[in-house]
Amino acid sequence: MQNSMMNDHAKRYGTLVLLRHGQTRWSETGQYTGRTNIPLTDVGMQQARDAGERLRALFPDGFADGDVYCSDLQRAMTTANEAGFLTPTLTPDLEEWDYGRAEGRTRAELFAALGEEWNVWAQGPTALADHLAGERVEIFPDGQQITIINGPGESIEDAAARARHVIDRVMPALEAGRDVLCVAHAHILRILTTQWLGVDPRFGRNLKLDTAHICALSVYKGDHVIWKWNV
Repeated sequence: MQNSMMNDHAKRYGTLVLLRHGQTRWSETGQYTGRTNIPLTDVGMQQARDAGERLRALFPDGFADGDVYCSDLQRAMTTANEAGFLTPTLTPDLEEWDYGRAEGRTRAELFAALGEEWNVWAQGPTALADHLAGERVEIFPDGQQITIINGPGESIEDAAARARHVIDRVMPALEAGRDVLCVAHAHILRILTTQWLGVDPRFGRNLKLDTAHICALSVYKGDHVIWKWNV
């Protein structure tokens, strides 16, 4: 029994690496960007390429085939490709939190519409008023038309359940000592981190994650920990 415990403590787990997508127009304007499929800006494209260089410096052994996962939304897929990962495994479990009636709106716009402060972490998307529901079109400066759907949204508990599905999916590779990369979005990666740590998903509000920045989660002496954050 003692030898078995020592072997488990000596086990080398892989690292779960997280990469947020590069800059979009809405990440600059502060509009909530959940399921709306908007592209990266030119700055975001360069950020993704730079992130790829940082990943290769931090993890020189790279990632095995099948150990790179990516949200199936355009901004994440483009980031993965520009960073040098051309054939990631796409999964809707890594899509951004569905902001529902907050989608495409800023916090100031929501305050004007509601007459009071609303916080996505505290109240959640499903608490927003019915009069914000509907569908509308935003025209970008280049003429591209973006359809915004303000549906019911997603609870933080449902977003956390998706994040746990991702963790369950990658654990066999991590337990085998392989590093795994997930390319996705700020809020879902922050929520995923809370589930890795085994804490309430609302703790994600305390984890700032910038565009095209990298985080690394690992196992230390049997505990799930944050190794690197927002680098």
